[in-house]
Amino acid sequence: MRLTNNRNTLLILSPGFAATETDINCLPAQQSLIHAFNKAYPHIKIILLAFEYPHTKEKYTWFGNTVIPFGGRNKGGIARILRWISIWRTLVRLKKEHRVCGLLSFWLGQCSLLGHYFGKLHHIKNVTWLLGQDAREKNRYAKLMPLQAGSLVAISDELSKLFEKNYAVKPAHVIPTGIDPEAYLSLTQNRNIDIIGVGSLIPLKQYDLFIEVVRLLHAVLPGLQVLICGEGPEKEKLDELIQTYGLQETIKLTGELPHNEVLQLLQRSRILLHTSSYEGFSGACLEALYAGAHVISFQQPMDAWIRHWHIAESKEEMVKMIQDILQSGSVSYTPSLPYRMTDTAEKFIQLFID
Repeated sequence: MRLTNNRNTLLILSPGFAATETDINCLPAQQSLIHAFNKAYPHIKIILLAFEYPHTKEKYTWFGNTVIPFGGRNKGGIARILRWISIWRTLVRLKKEHRVCGLLSFWLGQCSLLGHYFGKLHHIKNVTWLLGQDAREKNRYAKLMPLQAGSLVAISDELSKLFEKNYAVKPAHVIPTGIDPEAYLSLTQNRNIDIIGVGSLIPLKQYDLFIEVVRLLHAVLPGLQVLICGEGPEKEKLDELIQTYGLQETIKLTGELPHNEVLQLLQRSRILLHTSSYEGFSGACLEALYAGAHVISFQQPMDAWIRHWHIAESKEEMVKMIQDILQSGSVSYTPSLPYRMTDTAEKFIQLFID
């Protein structure tokens, strides 16, 4: 494999990154991708620039990779402009010190804005990974730079279509996130959790609808065991809804859990219910599939069929799908692995090869 002009350093621009090697809950998919880069391409040096988080400006090493944080804390105005100047100067220094093969920006936002103009000025390829809400309408950063299909990578087919609809540019590449099988313990057959939800407790995830689905199911399946794993501003509202429906013995809100503990819970679950109204490509859904659980959602991320992933058109259809799975004696809970993270890493590296 030959990288562009024999350069061997990839700069990754991200809003945030893990503060320590034990900070496993911060962008776990992006952490897994960098591990995959390291494993498959040990000759490629990774330097990551973290704009907002961690809340420090001290450079550190994460599993042998250099992380340069700018401690932005999402401050706007003059603070953001000064931060961008500091990041630009850092990019200039890194270009002088390393043989940079390219820039990979997570989300179409401030990272891709700086990455685009720095790459254009210095003739370095910049690639932006569209990951979710950045493909929606009214992304102000989309107006601050020319949108070039060859520099855009969508995380799913559905996101690619949405971006084209909103901005009249179709991303040239679709690269889904993948799973690292080594992150899982030996797969268990003790599935004592009927339904699980994983994700931030925000309006977009529609956990009020999740609870409504469980309420309807509880009438015919009173022994349900349900978990919702996550933290967020909707927690108090959801807790009150659980109390109102009398589901205190059925639904447990676990709060935020370490990522490895969530994977273990998924291995004990029969169904991941994903009621989100919008999604780029849910990592939790992919993790649930490899854990052997079935996934039921409103969103269909890829055009291709994915084994054990069921798409519902309505709340009522969700209820029926769940009931059919839970009451069937012949449902398979074998792992489904549509995408490996090593494949994701390889596809990205291919973008920077001559």
